[in-house]
Amino acid sequence: MLPHPPLLVAIQDPPSRRSVLPTFPEFMSFAPPPPGRPRVAIYVSRILNQHLPCSTVFHKSSDMISVDVFSLEGFFGFPHHSLRVTSVYLLRTNSPPYRSVPPERIFSFLSYPQLVLGDFNLHHPLADPGRSLSQREFIISTCYFDAAFDVPYHLLNTPGVYTRFPFDTTSQPSVLDLAFANTALSSLVSSWDTPLPSTGSDHVPCVVTLRPPAVMLPPPTPHWALLDLYAVGKAPDTFTTLPCPARPTPNSLSRWFDISSTRLTSLLTSHAPCKRPCPRSKPWWSPRLSSLRREYHRFARLSRRDPSPLNWSNVKCSRRTYCKAIPSAKKAHWSDFLSSATPRSVWTAKRFAFGRPPRRFPDLPGASNLAEVAETLLNHFFPSKPPPPPLLRLTRYEDYTPLTSEEISSALS
Repeated sequence: MLPHPPLLVAIQDPPSRRSVLPTFPEFMSFAPPPPGRPRVAIYVSRILNQHLPCSTVFHKSSDMISVDVFSLEGFFGFPHHSLRVTSVYLLRTNSPPYRSVPPERIFSFLSYPQLVLGDFNLHHPLADPGRSLSQREFIISTCYFDAAFDVPYHLLNTPGVYTRFPFDTTSQPSVLDLAFANTALSSLVSSWDTPLPSTGSDHVPCVVTLRPPAVMLPPPTPHWALLDLYAVGKAPDTFTTLPCPARPTPNSLSRWFDISSTRLTSLLTSHAPCKRPCPRSKPWWSPRLSSLRREYHRFARLSRRDPSPLNWSNVKCSRRTYCKAIPSAKKAHWSDFLSSATPRSVWTAKRFAFGRPPRRFPDLPGASNLAEVAETLLNHFFPSKPPPPPLLRLTRYEDYTPLTSEEISSALS
């Protein structure tokens, strides 16, 4: 039994009579419109619908349906006001991608949380590492998993936990029911489990629990060293505080001080940029990247202990997924940064886009500042004259024979 009743139930291939779903007094049902028997359905608790409005989102395919839940206060203290739950049922087809719903339609980029639940009819090493796959099964499933990780979405299934137990003894159990969460929702997922017994089908129910993360990231703090004092100096024209009460009482004085302090703090924090929690933190890093990194290192450790082809295949697959998720996270963060750019931050975006500006003075050897650069250029283009050679001076030779007057006269004649 579950500790709490479910709020949303996603069903694939539900039982129906004349295209009408079974009704339950505690739930409201949503399914694609006719014609045809509904392949997917989502049941929403009436208690949830009383507190939070819900709307249905229909897609081009009748094998896929979504329900959006809205909250003005946000979900779990996060600024997202919408939550989407999608139910998918993939049928086999004879044309690519060999399933009834293409992967790009299932895994689309959303800025708010989305949970994708469904019977994918796919076999992949990340969900079922102990299963031997054919090349065709691996290619078809990799197409969907790569599309999910490129957006990015995070697989919630515990690897190796079966979700389908065939009634015949000739088929082996498999993992066909998959759950994916996008980046905005991955930090809110507390657990994925199969605690309930079978309800008469060969598939077992899968339970996804959403809770606020146990370890919240530290909030950004103002970087007071970069406070824009020039902008703060212009603010007193519009900055006003309440006058001090003429006859203050402890309560009125405390109220006046709190209001004045709040206004002054808001003024200062609005002109001070926020700094990162630590020098090594990255603004584009996400809990999904941490999970993928742990998953990759776990497979790498298993491969070092047991270098089998299956373990090595899991290492390559998890490494490829982790390496693809990093540029996707950077791209998503860059898109969010540009979409929320302000007149003050647009120059920061320009600096990030074009890189650092070129140096304003050339990089000359032995010159570390402008004065040394000027001296080096002056000496190069206007070199000083070389000094004159030293004058030759005759020195007295001690051991010599004196010349006579006849020898001198003979030499001059």
